[in-house]
Amino acid sequence: MANLTKRFVDAIETPARDAFHWDDEFPGFGLRAFKSGKRSYLVQYRAAGRTRRYTIGLHGVWTPETARREAKILLGRIAHGENPSEEKRLDAKSITLKELCDRYLEDADNGLILGKGRRPKKASTIDIDRSRIRRHIIPLLGARRVKELASTDIVKFIRDVTSGKTKLNIKTKARGRAIVRGGAGTAARAVGLLGGILSYARENGVIEKNAVHGVRKPADAVRKRRLSEQEYRVLGEILAKAEADEQLHEAVCICRLIALSGCRRGEIIFLKWPECDTDGSCLRLADSKEGASIRPIGLSVVNLLEDLRVSDSDGYVIAGSVEGGALVGFPKILKRMLKETPLAGVTAHVLRHSFASLADDLGFTEATVAALIGHSRGTTTSKYIHSVDTSLIMAADAVAGHIDGLLKNVEMTRKVYSLDRAARQAAIARLYAEAENDRVPERRPT
Repeated sequence: MANLTKRFVDAIETPARDAFHWDDEFPGFGLRAFKSGKRSYLVQYRAAGRTRRYTIGLHGVWTPETARREAKILLGRIAHGENPSEEKRLDAKSITLKELCDRYLEDADNGLILGKGRRPKKASTIDIDRSRIRRHIIPLLGARRVKELASTDIVKFIRDVTSGKTKLNIKTKARGRAIVRGGAGTAARAVGLLGGILSYARENGVIEKNAVHGVRKPADAVRKRRLSEQEYRVLGEILAKAEADEQLHEAVCICRLIALSGCRRGEIIFLKWPECDTDGSCLRLADSKEGASIRPIGLSVVNLLEDLRVSDSDGYVIAGSVEGGALVGFPKILKRMLKETPLAGVTAHVLRHSFASLADDLGFTEATVAALIGHSRGTTTSKYIHSVDTSLIMAADAVAGHIDGLLKNVEMTRKVYSLDRAARQAAIARLYAEAENDRVPERRPT
């Protein structure tokens, strides 16, 4: 026992083996002298029937006075039931963000991570998550312990991804490359995933607070590109020329179906014949971004599907080069078709966005447009599409017919389009009032 002062500590000689010196004024507070010459301050206490020791820090970094004050705080916490030594041990074993990501992806693969509509995340979505984790999250934060993450770390992560710190262009296999770009959009999506992973950690008791919450994310770029009437005519000419090439025939059909239906790229690429209800003028998609979905389609789409139909087929509507597979290379083929044309850079999403924009131009309501292209609107859209399906078929027919006319360069389509919004709605209503007893019932089951 001794009075631990700076003079006393400095005077301690290096022992042959580790020795302890306890403060005689403050029980539980002491100094450990190592045979290496180092000295450290500590507290000793009992918890759960066992003697525990907690190291405060090295002499030199800590003085006897500052170490004594810290010891008082620690022993006060211990008196209230805390166990600093055990907490320190658990913190040392706390998982890193890389280990947390591995757990997250494993649970996602087993269907335990819910995505949109509280449904298990799809394999394609998990693949995208895995790529963002491997290319952005792990390189920048993977070695950090999850409990240590703070909002400042998240802000720096956003800044680093935005500035392109994680961008790369490497060869991954014989005929493949990984091209990773930075930017605000990439940062927004990466930090959104990181927030979901940390929410998963909070739900599983790993952390108490999500460090992403409250951090301002960069605005993701809104894609506003849409085709004008003239550009639709140019696209029609490009597709007409491409159809002469047998190798491009399937890609042209996919392009037409997307343009005339407003469907997502994958919904058409992986469309199968059992999902095509041409009698009911709709596509009954077994799976989409929003789950099972019913999409009304116009007469132009019905006719195109009937031209493509193969009797007794239950495979893909547009078959790929691999027997029994879909044409997954469509995006590259479309890019090649439009290269060095006025439409270079137009994607399948531009065609979908143009369909929705044209529907709005023709005077259809937001709810109608949402139902036509399969946007999620809670339970409202799902009820809407079943209760007013005839109106939706008419709307789909109006939009598809207008686009089909532009692709074929038919000037008659301007009759309705050139009117103001209210007049368009009245004109469309008159057109279908005349056709209701004639054309629409023939395409729907009685």
